[in-house]
Amino acid sequence: MGDDIDEVDQEILHALQEDARNTSSGDIADRTGTSDSTVRKRIQRLESDGIIKGYSAEVDYQQSGYPLRMLLFCTASIPERGNLIPEILDIDGVISVQELVTGEQNLLVTVVGETDSDITPVAQKLLDMGLTVADEVLVRSHETTPFGEFTE
Repeated sequence: MGDDIDEVDQEILHALQEDARNTSSGDIADRTGTSDSTVRKRIQRLESDGIIKGYSAEVDYQQSGYPLRMLLFCTASIPERGNLIPEILDIDGVISVQELVTGEQNLLVTVVGETDSDITPVAQKLLDMGLTVADEVLVRSHETTPFGEFTE
């Protein structure tokens, strides 16, 4: 853990992960035993330090008409893999790319679509970029939770 992150910062991060939209700095101040202004300043510092990278909506793709979620395990040359991420993210249907550092597959691309014909072109575009698509996995559900270490 970073030296600049203390228990109050951890509680702020946990609270924002739980529900950033409906949690005020006053709510977090109550949880942390600090003032509202202290929480606001700390959030600004966490943002400027790049620890809080942004705020986004958690979308239920199935409910929004895109029932298929596919994981594509890809292999790219090690020197190129990080540089390819922005180009991969520009492909329609791609919602995330993770750079993997162990194993033969070193990129995990997550794609959503309405039908197979939405996902197949993504795999072809990855192949056209010189990646090898080693495995495709259809995901039934995807759930997340705030990181528990921020509450200890």
